[in-house]
Order: sequence, then structure tokens, then C-alpha cells
Amino acid sequence: MNVPTATGRAATRGELLTLDIDSLAYGGRGVARRDGYVVFVAGGLPGDQVRAEVTKAKRQFAEAQTVELLRPSPDRVPDRCQHQGEACPGAPWQGLDYERQLSTKRDQVDDALRRIGELEGYELEPIEPAIEEWRYRNKLEYTFGDRDGELVLGFHARGRWDRVVGVEDCLLASEPGNAARNRVRDWARAAGLDAYDRRTREGLLRNLVVREGRRTAEIQTRLVTSAAQIPQPPVDLHTIIEGPSGGTDGPTGVLGKERFGEELSGLRLQISHSAFFQTNTEMAERLYGVARDYADLRGTERVFDLYCGIGTLGLAMAREADEVWGLEIVPEAVADATRNAELNGIGNARFVAANARTGIRPLVEQAGRPDLVVIDPPRAGLSQKIVRRVIECDAPPLLFLSCNPPTLAPNAAPLGEARYTLRHAKAVHMFPQTPHIECVALLEKAA
Repeated sequence: MNVPTATGRAATRGELLTLDIDSLAYGGRGVARRDGYVVFVAGGLPGDQVRAEVTKAKRQFAEAQTVELLRPSPDRVPDRCQHQGEACPGAPWQGLDYERQLSTKRDQVDDALRRIGELEGYELEPIEPAIEEWRYRNKLEYTFGDRDGELVLGFHARGRWDRVVGVEDCLLASEPGNAARNRVRDWARAAGLDAYDRRTREGLLRNLVVREGRRTAEIQTRLVTSAAQIPQPPVDLHTIIEGPSGGTDGPTGVLGKERFGEELSGLRLQISHSAFFQTNTEMAERLYGVARDYADLRGTERVFDLYCGIGTLGLAMAREADEVWGLEIVPEAVADATRNAELNGIGNARFVAANARTGIRPLVEQAGRPDLVVIDPPRAGLSQKIVRRVIECDAPPLLFLSCNPPTLAPNAAPLGEARYTLRHAKAVHMFPQTPHIECVALLEKAA
């Protein structure tokens, strides 16, 4: 979206503003304007009038958090997912009509490619709609907290790191996944355990990660706590965090399932707790289907799969290629990928544990130049050095899977200088009720 030059009075932090939301920005915040001064409002949807508190103020724009919905948009739909009387923090777009979600995401992909990437002449296909609008997530991370003296397990309230909203039934999770969360919460309450407080740095229970094999019905639970002696928890994995870190990574003991099984694109998969896997199994299959259609492999190609994770897309492509080489920085994910290749009887796929920045050149030396490079980078996109390494691969086509189109667009600019042209792009609705966007883009190099 275009942000106009500010002409109105700049806001101040903590100020309460009455605002009319007129559009949506990348990341899902509503956009309001006061005489040209732009305010990005969390919790506001187009057509809403809200009272919002300014959380960050700059000369050109401000950021704010909705504290009261004064007049809902006539296009709003009722919230289906609420917890303790509050709209689900994990479903900020549930008030947005589903068709509007689809059109907004497609428009945002187009805007990012045209305005940020200054790209043109490509075909933007219709967005791939979701198979399920609710109960689609195969992974959810919950936080322990205290609410009026009672231990709760759920999500941080919108815009609040210090308040946790307890969850009984998350409509983004399956019913078995909800039941697994509630069992751990009830055990913790019965054992009299307390939640970790990030302000005082006291307390025990931090997070619970629930992962699920949608096609296998396998559930894996991982409890994250501070270091202390506790009764054995009813979970598969127990991670201990030392110090004030807010993350969930740390030494992990195995109490039950070390890995859980899933099936995707005709593959049987085993996934370890630290390995990335798309959080919507059914739509990941659609996403990879679009990628395979764009790749149009003939059986003779050498494919590089950068940021390959547990190797899912590379293994799916291996059946249609001559050979696949996966590159991934997480050693556990590489071990999963190698194991999954063996599990599925795939002998033409190899996986290497290395950083993309330093690992691409050695991979070319080891395997030879690729005929196709598949890139599924993190949200921040690729650094300019990695873009240069990709260009050095000299592959005729490049296939991007992007979870953040505004970072895909600037990556495409230096690729254009190297004679790569964006030919096709398609958004896939992986995450209904949220502003997150996933898309596939095919770039081809001029002869």
C-alpha cells in the first residue's frame, strides 16, 4: 500500500485516538489517516471506527492498539473464536469476510511485486482457497499465565506480552489437539505448579507446544519450563530454559515420542520437534502442487532445494527429477530429511547441513550446477550475499516459496539485473483468519 507524506499533527505515545479504518496494511493492521498522517491500528478492520492507544509514534506515522470498537464495519462478520470474552489473538482476521480475506491477500501480493519489486509483465493467478477455514493448524504454541490467581494456558492478549488469555477450545486447532493441551493444563493445576513471570523472572511453567500429524492422528506435546524439580509431566518432550529467554529452544529430554508421523504428497514423514514443517498440512500439499506444476520437471534435472527443512518438497520433486540436493542449517531437520528419503525408498535425494550463505558454493562444487533452484526462505527473505550465490548457480529457472511477499519483491530486483524475469505467481491461502500470506513465484532466466 502507498503511504502518503504526513501533513497532519503527529501522534504521541500513549495518546487515545478515535479513528476510522479504511484499508489493511501488510501484516494485517488496519490503516487510518488523520489529514494525511497515517496510523497503523492492530485490531482494526476496514469500515471500523475504533478508539486506539498509540504504542509507537514517528513523524510520518504511528502504530496503535485498538482498545474499543466504537462502530463495527457493516461488513464485519461475528467472531467465532473467543476466549474468556476476548477475540482470539491467533485469528485477528476472523471478523473479515472470507472472500474479502482472499481478495485482500491476492491484492497485497500484486502490490508487493509491482510497487516494492517494480516488477511487471507477470501472470498473477487466482489465489488458491483454503480447504478448511477453521481447525487447520497442525502446530500451536501456548503460553502459561496467571489470571485472577488461576493458572491458565493459552495466548498472549493482543498487544500484551504480560497478559495471557486462557484457552478452552481453540478453533484453529483440532479437537484432539485441544484435548492434549487441556490435559497438560489440568495436570499442572492439580500439581500446584505456577507460571513463569517474565517481569519478576520467577515461576516454572513457560510454554506448551502441541504438534499433530493430520493424516496419522499422532499428537506430540512438548513442555517448556524453567529449571526445577517437578513431577513427571504427561508430555512427550520436556525442554528446560535457563535464564530470562522468551524462546522455546533448549535442552530437551524425551519422555514419550521423539518424533511424530505425517503423510503429505504421497510421502510418509517422520518429524522431530525442532524441525520446521508447514503448519497447514492440507494446504502445504496444495502449495507444493503449485510448485511442482511451475517446475515442470521432465526427469533429467538436477534440483537444488535451499532451506529444505525435512525435505518434503525436495522428496516430492525427486520422483520427477534426476537428482535432488537439499540444503538446510538445522542438523536435526537434515537427519529427518535423510531418514524420510530412506523411509520412502527415494535414492536420488541427498541433504546437506549448511548455512545457505556459505554452503551454496561448496554444494555447486560437489554436485554440479543445478537445472532448477527451489528457495523457501525465512520471513526476512534472502540477504544480498545469498542472492548473489543463487545467481552464481546459473539455473535457468528459480522457484520461490515465500511466506512474506514484501521480502520476495526486493530479492527479485537484483535477480532482474541478472536477466531473471518473473513469469508466474500464485498466492495460496495457508492461514485463514490471519493476515499471513504464502505464495509461489517462478522466475526464468533469459537465454
